[in-house]
Amino acid sequence: MEVRTLTLMVKQPEKEANMSGQANSNIWLDVLSFPFQGRSQKPRQQGLTMVIDKGLGPGELNDLLMTAGDYIDFIKLGFGTSALYRRNLLEEKIALVRSFGVDIYPGGTFLEIAVLQDKLTEYIRTAKQLGFTAIEVSDGTIKMSPEVRVQAITAAAGLGLKVLTEVGKKISEDKISVDRYIEQIRLDLEHGACQVIVEGRESGKNAGFYDGEGKFIPDEMEALLKAVDGKRLLWEAPLKNQQQELILNFGPNVNLGNIPPPEILALEALRVGLRGDTLYQVCKSQNSG
Repeated sequence: MEVRTLTLMVKQPEKEANMSGQANSNIWLDVLSFPFQGRSQKPRQQGLTMVIDKGLGPGELNDLLMTAGDYIDFIKLGFGTSALYRRNLLEEKIALVRSFGVDIYPGGTFLEIAVLQDKLTEYIRTAKQLGFTAIEVSDGTIKMSPEVRVQAITAAAGLGLKVLTEVGKKISEDKISVDRYIEQIRLDLEHGACQVIVEGRESGKNAGFYDGEGKFIPDEMEALLKAVDGKRLLWEAPLKNQQQELILNFGPNVNLGNIPPPEILALEALRVGLRGDTLYQVCKSQNSG
């Protein structure tokens, strides 16, 4: 895969302006600057981070948001786990996430079950009623007609929900062609999706554009990026080597998803050059400049 040239800068330390009081400031930013410059701040349209929640309790979720809420844009309640919570607990989790200015949505597999059971309209209305702010529309496991996919996107958007669609199959034997990826992405965006997720599963292997070792398939990825605006893509990248490659190719504001909760600060450090993997590239660029 061709590596795109990034402008990497090391700025002289300078004080951040407009700090909202000493308690909310970061003392280190009075002394140092991030080595990898240009990271967008919330609310943002680029550099989105989506976390996969596979069953955090309210205390764990609160700890996560208190610690790393500034670096999280979406929380996905993975697969069909939304159906396993008592209603009061589910609503508590949704309200907690929203109170930190983070969007929350149920996993795409859950919507696929609704489609199989011919309950799509009821599913979307219930998601809105519970307080979810977004919906994922996917067909990673089932076969979904184009008409139903459009119906799901437009119905959710019509209720004021953000719509993230997903392209790709979870089973490697069902893999679709790059041309089909491109066609579906264009159609989803045309019908109102705000982001299109590139399938990677929670394992990051044998799905989407990843091979069995979790490495990118270069030819396929390049063909996709020649045809589609990468800014509208959200890459499921649960593994560190995937996150690193995407950041080094597309900069700190690449959209990344399926990030495990304990890895949020580690990912943010990677985005801004506070880990050796991306700091090395800053130093390399500086030495060659």
